[in-house]
Amino acid sequence: MFNKVILVGNLTRDCELRYLPSGSAVCTTGIATNRKFKNQMGEQKEEVCFVDITFFGRTAEIANQYLARGKKVLVEGRLKLDQWTDQNGGKRSKHSIIADNLQMLDSKNSNSGENSSNYNAPPKQDNYSHPKPQANKPTSNEIPSIDIDEDEIPF
Repeated sequence: MFNKVILVGNLTRDCELRYLPSGSAVCTTGIATNRKFKNQMGEQKEEVCFVDITFFGRTAEIANQYLARGKKVLVEGRLKLDQWTDQNGGKRSKHSIIADNLQMLDSKNSNSGENSSNYNAPPKQDNYSHPKPQANKPTSNEIPSIDIDEDEIPF
């Protein structure tokens, strides 16, 4: 089975950082992505998707330190289905993203003063240790070239 999601969008709220009893950091926030398209009548339409995101470990601490509402980010991770019962006894569910990688896309002139950067989440462990170097992963100085039509960009 394969479960991988890559989203580019703007954060919908500030990050909320907390720590688990094991000492691992957990940061939650949300992202909004949009898609522009023409309907059957030829009218230009826009569809917006809001998704919750969870970061773990050092990536959670970095996200909390550098990200804020409105910042543009690229998030790579896996899709997770959350299910619960509401106060009225109704069953509820929503999809969220458990982030593995984070790339800040705002320019150097934005409020944080940071340039685009890549942050890879470490492997999940109960006792946090430094992440192992991963081969073939781009560093913050390498930007992979991709061929994207301007109409496909979700913002």
